[in-house]
This record gives sequence, C-alpha cells and structure tokens, in this order.
Amino acid sequence: MAFTVPPPRTPPGTGPDPVGPGPDPVGAGPVALARWYEQELGWATEGHDPVRLVTGVRFDVLELPAEAGHALLRRPVRTGPVLLSGVRMGLLVAAGGADELPGLLDWLEWGPVAPDLTAVGAGGRVTAPSPRGGAGSPGAAVWLRPPEPGLAPGPALPALAGFGSSGGDAPDLVRLVDAAATECHRVRLSRARAGLRKGSPADQPLAFS
Repeated sequence: MAFTVPPPRTPPGTGPDPVGPGPDPVGAGPVALARWYEQELGWATEGHDPVRLVTGVRFDVLELPAEAGHALLRRPVRTGPVLLSGVRMGLLVAAGGADELPGLLDWLEWGPVAPDLTAVGAGGRVTAPSPRGGAGSPGAAVWLRPPEPGLAPGPALPALAGFGSSGGDAPDLVRLVDAAATECHRVRLSRARAGLRKGSPADQPLAFS
C-alpha cells in the first residue's frame, strides 16, 4: 500500500473545512485567529503578530527539517496534528514529550546522530498556522494534518505508553521518534554525499565516520 503526503488544506469552499461553521478567522485579523484557537481547541496563545501557540500545556512539538518530515509522513507511522513553518516541520505530541526526547534518542541508540530532531516543550512557543491551510504568504505556517475542533488532544497525540493518553489509544511516541530520527539521519547523509560530489573528483570514494 502506498502512503502519500497529504497536501496543505485547501482554501475555503474547495474541500473539507477544519474550521467548521461560524466566522472565518482567516483574514479577520490576529485577534480572531487567537480567539479561534482558544475557543475551538482550548489552546493557549500569545502575541498578535504573529499569533503563537504556547507549548507544554496541551501539547509539545517535535521539530525536524521539512525534507525529513515529508519523508516521515510517507511512512506508516501514526502522528497527531502536523504543521509546516518554513523549512521546519512540527509534530504535535503529548505534553511532556519534549522532556522525554533526549532519553528516547539515547535509548534508541540515536544519541547525537540526529541533532536536527529537536523539541519545544514547557515555556516554548510555535507560530500558529492558519486554521484553513493555503492562506497567507509563502513560507507562512500551515497545517499539513490539522487538529480537529471539539476533540480533546490527549488521545490523539503521540505519547509514551500510559503517559498522556487515555487507555493506551494514543499513537506511540517511541515509534514516532525512531522514524523521525531515521529520516533526519538520511537527510544528513544525503546532503553530505551531495557536498562531497560537488567538491570532490567524481571517482573519489565516499566515507563517513
């Protein structure tokens, strides 16, 4: 079975609408956008230009290069909501997941091999994507897999078994971190090979320590 990366949500009126009925927060200004996140999802926000989502309360965010993230989304790995902001992709995980990341990487024997995989937890902030993807300027934050209004985030967010989940229904944080680290490492190797080919004779062997 082939897995494909879902595109950003389509503009209003052209496809499924994650916002639902009611006033359109897109184009109504940052105050309306912040109100939508607070009222529809119960997520804390901060600032107005741009609106930022507060991490460490309802969720944390794993961040990785967009190239690695797109490869991850083609794999049969369950995720929660996923956002894209410039050259970085953010994977929402259960609150507390950011604190678990260093230990998980060591336990999975990735350690310093995947330095591009980072996390934003308590006290952090991420730019709030438009609820309706496809809006905004190039490079603006967008949802690739948007959250669903009216649903509690806990069971939908990757978590350690028995942590931050209800009855073990949450996607597996260990599997997600392992897959994300794998794709980060592949991107680093690919870039290293490309750099060697560009600056070395064509017949020079490639070597990595």
